[in-house]
Amino acid sequence: MLIIPVKDGENIDRALKRFKRKFDRTGTMRQLRKRQQFTKPSVERRAQIQKAQYIQHLRDQEEI
Repeated sequence: MLIIPVKDGENIDRALKRFKRKFDRTGTMRQLRKRQQFTKPSVERRAQIQKAQYIQHLRDQEEI
């Protein structure tokens, strides 16, 4: 549970902004979205390899 203490005279918008920032850092929404759909470990590995190959290709293009 996230607790954001609101100081005396602090604007509620500022406190809400701090809450949102802290909530994003916990990664709760990313984890929930990831759990909605199961992907096989082999598919995840293949996607990681393809991403790495793509990034390497871009870096190779920069060097040329």
